[in-house]
Amino acid sequence: MVRFKNRWLLAEFIPIDSNSSKSTTSKPTPSGRPLDGKIIWSALRQSVLDNFGDVGWGAVAPSLTIKYFSSATSVAIIRVSREHHKIAWAALTMLLSINGVRYIPNLVHLSGTIRHAQLAAIEHNRVVIARYRALAKTPAGYQDSYDSFLEKSTLEIEGLQD
Repeated sequence: MVRFKNRWLLAEFIPIDSNSSKSTTSKPTPSGRPLDGKIIWSALRQSVLDNFGDVGWGAVAPSLTIKYFSSATSVAIIRVSREHHKIAWAALTMLLSINGVRYIPNLVHLSGTIRHAQLAAIEHNRVVIARYRALAKTPAGYQDSYDSFLEKSTLEIEGLQD
């Protein structure tokens, strides 16, 4: 029996807001819906079609899925087949806007197993939350809502199945 080989992309979507300072929260798209996995999938689909045509989409489509998305940290775990992961990676890099909102897609980690993608996502969430806390200048012992978010997101990420 042959198993399917996948690559797991951990991507962060950093919104570009020219009116205010740097913000990493997920803001609503012009349609009024906040960023989620379905919107990211359709934007990736359109990026593959625009840059690689029907042949590129035909290669990537059967395996492209968004397994996880956190609106608080704008981090997504994307699964794609090993043979065509470079097409998905390039389409992610060339993605400029999602439903009219400009984003900078940042590939944080590329992994061959979901377990390593999960570990990288958990570590990345901790780093992002540490940045939020540093901006808020909270003391180290201070308990805030980020603690519960970290616990909840860690359980959610660890619960992902291939």
